[in-house]
Amino acid sequence: MVFDTGSTAFMLLATSLVMLMTPGLAFFYGGLVGRKGVLAIMMQSFVSLGITTILWVTVGYSLCFSGDIGGIIGNLNHAFLNGVNLTDAFSPTNNIPTVVFVAYQMMFAVITPALITGAFTERVRFKAYLIFQIFWLLLVYFPFTHMVWGGGILAQLGVLDFAGGIVVHATAGMAALASVFFVGKRAVKESQPHSIPLIALGTALLWFGWYGFNAGSELKVDEITSIAFLNTDIAASFASMVWLAIEWKHTGKPKFVGFLTGAVAGLATITPAAGFVGPKEAALIGIIAGIVCFYAVELKNKLNWDDALDVWGVHGVGGITGVILLGVFGTTAINPAGANGLIHGGTSFFLVELGAVVFASVYAFVISYGMLYVIDKITPVRVNSEEQNIGLDETLHGENAYLI
Repeated sequence: MVFDTGSTAFMLLATSLVMLMTPGLAFFYGGLVGRKGVLAIMMQSFVSLGITTILWVTVGYSLCFSGDIGGIIGNLNHAFLNGVNLTDAFSPTNNIPTVVFVAYQMMFAVITPALITGAFTERVRFKAYLIFQIFWLLLVYFPFTHMVWGGGILAQLGVLDFAGGIVVHATAGMAALASVFFVGKRAVKESQPHSIPLIALGTALLWFGWYGFNAGSELKVDEITSIAFLNTDIAASFASMVWLAIEWKHTGKPKFVGFLTGAVAGLATITPAAGFVGPKEAALIGIIAGIVCFYAVELKNKLNWDDALDVWGVHGVGGITGVILLGVFGTTAINPAGANGLIHGGTSFFLVELGAVVFASVYAFVISYGMLYVIDKITPVRVNSEEQNIGLDETLHGENAYLI
């Protein structure tokens, strides 16, 4: 088998970029929390590189991309990567090695549960988190990956999700909201991020990695790869400036953290549509993302939900908004493999996208809340007030990020 070396090389690079997003998320979250919980939140991201990889190669890849059981989940024919040969091409029309696709999709699985951790930072025990992560992947992430990307029921209904608005951001964001309701508010709440430079570093790594996340989702190098790359930057840039402008008007000062948060909101929102819309639509999606996600966070604050790092408002609302906007702006003029959205006469496609993201959101919320309830019966999920006051770095891990 002679593989397309250009596409293979690009996909290896894209895989590396998506892997880099998980440490980037750790830095982003680490800067947002207080000094006494930096290592705890960062470790929750980094540990996913280990535990999710193990789960992925044993059963995860097979459950997502092997066979089909009721349109919901795959089978175990490729468990432990059985039958995945070095000489196998991904598909007859996509001449990259299957093992590269395995690695690329693994990096998506790694970062998705890590996104949730920002919501319950400084409140959850590490043991409970590990159990939650394993079963959340098995019960939420793997089924939706199969349903949308593995030929399952949502794919059969015509649902499109270029790089994870449903599979990644909507499910993680709604799981985050469920965790906020279950674990309750922090006993010790620091109102300001402890390190804005860390947040900036994390955002830079996320933004950089997102080119692999979105452009790589074409799974080869062609014109769709290029437009997805460009749209990623356009949406992030517009969203960051819109968020900055709105917050500036509200507070009277331009906030760096607001700019950075707006960029992440734009990145999350363009994700499902990146390869299905043009640059003008990407700019509009970025503008809408900046507005909608900003006011989602404002609503969360007004309702006094302790989503510490705004996972629901940025990733959840961003992902949901992006899927809906794909149903509005999608066009086969950009990508013949896509679909026409509402403004191009595709009413049925819009309704399919809307129904899919509502279903995914409700399912992820209910299952996540139920999982936490069950886990709490086995081992305590929430740390006590004294442990929160001392700090999770010290009480859970016996380490400190700073000597002074």
